[in-house]
Amino acid sequence: MSPTPFRTARRLGVVLLAAITALAGLLAVGAGVASAHVTVSSADAAPGGYGKLTFRVPNESDAASTVGLRIQLPTDTPLTSVRAQPVPGWTVTLTRGQLPEPVEISGEEVDEVVSVVEYRAVDGGGVAPGQFQEFALSGGPFPDADSLTFNVVQNYSDGSEVAWIEPTIEGQGEPEHPAAVLSLTSADGGTTDAHGGSTGSGTAGTGAASDTDDAADGGDGLAVTALVVAVLGLVTGLTGLVLGLRARRRTVSS
Repeated sequence: MSPTPFRTARRLGVVLLAAITALAGLLAVGAGVASAHVTVSSADAAPGGYGKLTFRVPNESDAASTVGLRIQLPTDTPLTSVRAQPVPGWTVTLTRGQLPEPVEISGEEVDEVVSVVEYRAVDGGGVAPGQFQEFALSGGPFPDADSLTFNVVQNYSDGSEVAWIEPTIEGQGEPEHPAAVLSLTSADGGTTDAHGGSTGSGTAGTGAASDTDDAADGGDGLAVTALVVAVLGLVTGLTGLVLGLRARRRTVSS
């Protein structure tokens, strides 16, 4: 016995609802991954000056807390002066390392700098799921370069870790775990002192992470728009099918 038109429509509705739910889940997962990058930004970093670096660390796990963060500082373009801002509930360790080649800063030769900054959460603490934490460094002088790249490793309470170390290559798609990149913008008529304090007006440096966040937000918006359009299209189609079947039933009955 063949199914009635209304039974067929009901089954089709169930299938469409399942498809919409699956599509929404995929878009939500994709949006979460895109916006969960570790990023670095600065309001005063400029070549030749000193400034504050802010690393924003979102927790992308649903079950574990972020309990450790290891920031590797570049040694090919080193920051010879680095200080860490204390974070309540966290310990911080600065590890010094030898440079591949000595550099001259203010007339002095420097062959050893801070190469790794490591934060550890006090027992029972950390960044819980659905939260983020910012970690700040003060350093300089910044090199005469367009940008600085920082490799970061994020540790979780369940023993897992995420290495944000993949390079972003121009012309290619963003990698799954990109390294944190800071864009350096030259100051306009302003300078910074040896502790990162501004002594004049200047153009704020903007981290490449801000561009990443904007792009992620834009991607999320497009994904939501696509989902809404798809849902409306499916609903419209289903509604038309149901109305057509009802009209057919009335015709047959008459």
